[in-house]
Amino acid sequence: MQDLKELGRLLLGFVPWLLFLFLGGHSLESLEMAAVIGLVASLTFGFSELRGGFILQWGTLVFFSSCVLFVNGLHVGWVAMHMDILANVALASIIWLTLIAGRPFALQYARRSLPPELWNDPAIIRSCRLITLVWALLMTVAVGVSVYRRTGAPQAGDGVYFVISLCLIAGGVVFTTAFKRHKRIERERQARAGAP
Repeated sequence: MQDLKELGRLLLGFVPWLLFLFLGGHSLESLEMAAVIGLVASLTFGFSELRGGFILQWGTLVFFSSCVLFVNGLHVGWVAMHMDILANVALASIIWLTLIAGRPFALQYARRSLPPELWNDPAIIRSCRLITLVWALLMTVAVGVSVYRRTGAPQAGDGVYFVISLCLIAGGVVFTTAFKRHKRIERERQARAGAP
């Protein structure tokens, strides 16, 4: 049950991005609406993480604030036309930044359910770095897909790219869930083996 709670907290950080993916649509009006909803969602679902200095949440807030400014306010057509690649680059960059800065976003979320004495446990830090690295790689693949869509190479329909985006996010969720479950089972097995 603890694993599900942690996963739920982690996924709340991605809610604005998921809403943006689902609501962005193919018109300027839907993009404008999705930008506002993404901004509101980043404030609503990430308020406590914003107060806690979570890099993912702050990056999300900056991205959606910028979207509202450039798309809704200033009506910059180039930004609207390239929003898929800009969103993927922003999310991948935020995740890579947390890793490079030594504050992997998965660790920030994990610490919410860990006692302070475990916050600097090397095994937990390594695990969170790995989870963050997997997410960073998956979001980098999403950037690659967006770049590919801008080439003259044969293209699939928009629905295929939407499914690919969902699969990349689902891949991150599945990996995170499976990895954390594996680590929990491993800790329980070691605790049983060490018990008198």
